[in-house]
Amino acid sequence: MTPFEAVTQADPYVYYAGLRQQNGLLFDTSLRLWIASSANAVEAVLRHPDCRVRPLNEPVPAAIAQSAAGRVFGRLMRMNEGARHLCPRMAIEPALAAVDPQGLAGTVSRVVEGLDNAGDNLDELMFTLPVCVIASLIGVPPRQLREVAKLTRDFVACLSPLSDGVQLDKANGAATRLSQVFSELLNHEAEGSCLLSALRNSGETSAWEDPAALIANLIGLLSQTCEATAGLIGNSLVALQRQPDLLETLRATPLLAAELVAEVARFDPAVQNTRRFVAKRCTVEGRVLEAGDSVLVLLASANRDPGTNPDPDSFLLNRPGRRTFGFGSGRHECPGRQLAVSIAAEAILAWLHRQPAASARVYRWRYLPSLNGRIPQFEQDRRTQP
Repeated sequence: MTPFEAVTQADPYVYYAGLRQQNGLLFDTSLRLWIASSANAVEAVLRHPDCRVRPLNEPVPAAIAQSAAGRVFGRLMRMNEGARHLCPRMAIEPALAAVDPQGLAGTVSRVVEGLDNAGDNLDELMFTLPVCVIASLIGVPPRQLREVAKLTRDFVACLSPLSDGVQLDKANGAATRLSQVFSELLNHEAEGSCLLSALRNSGETSAWEDPAALIANLIGLLSQTCEATAGLIGNSLVALQRQPDLLETLRATPLLAAELVAEVARFDPAVQNTRRFVAKRCTVEGRVLEAGDSVLVLLASANRDPGTNPDPDSFLLNRPGRRTFGFGSGRHECPGRQLAVSIAAEAILAWLHRQPAASARVYRWRYLPSLNGRIPQFEQDRRTQP
């Protein structure tokens, strides 16, 4: 097995434990890259200034470099270093942190009402709901929410090396249309959008006045929400399937939904790994990495490191001192971490509200093809236990 194959296996965590026992940071000669599997190594790589999010010679993947999707990709703060990373982040991070939790719950409720049977259509719950919620907070009018959610799902294909030509063409079309939607939104000031107002005010304060970069990072905000939050919701549903006692606990104490999602983000995260590219020779955890080396950073393995999370293979709702690496660490830590957990928790509560207490739903699932994302696709089956 390789770390890329492990992502969509039924239980990759025994494999990750074996890697940690070999060495927290080791070079895989067959894959020709470094693998960081321990919590210390993962954090050291993510925080090292010479470990970058993109190779120096390929700031945009070659497959999309000359396309509309590539132009958006090249402006994303998560795919840049220095000012092109920091300026957008200085605007986006405080704006996301200022989202009112009660207002968020109301937004989720309104979006759920417009979904196609959120109790049974888990694809809607996982993929459409979170993007519609963020789009609504940005100020996208209700009539455009579904279109934006579909376009976002098309756009994220440009982020995967597994996508074929048809998917990349759809990603390009989605990038063009989403850019138009947000350009119109910015021109009309998005009345009533506190989030967009906060973004624009923060942007002026941080001297970030590039409309194209703002639009690209609004698209980036939706694209990060799309698959990562879908996986967070889906893996929370998997946890409820595998541990029925959790379902009963949640029915009795709905306020524990956020703790459930937070522990899922540690125990079975949506984002299993990420990559870093060495810009110049450096030493990490006693190992010498050369310029041009690649590092596969196993976030999910770090979550299960017993030195960081004692008794890591137990699912504990009230885990003390929980450390979670799935949202990154250091300068590229996801600024929407708490927002993602809150949206996923509200989604789980919306699903639970639509489940008759006497009816135990049983689902089968498989994981969508991916090299780094652990996202279940459900198929309801009342007869067969997964």
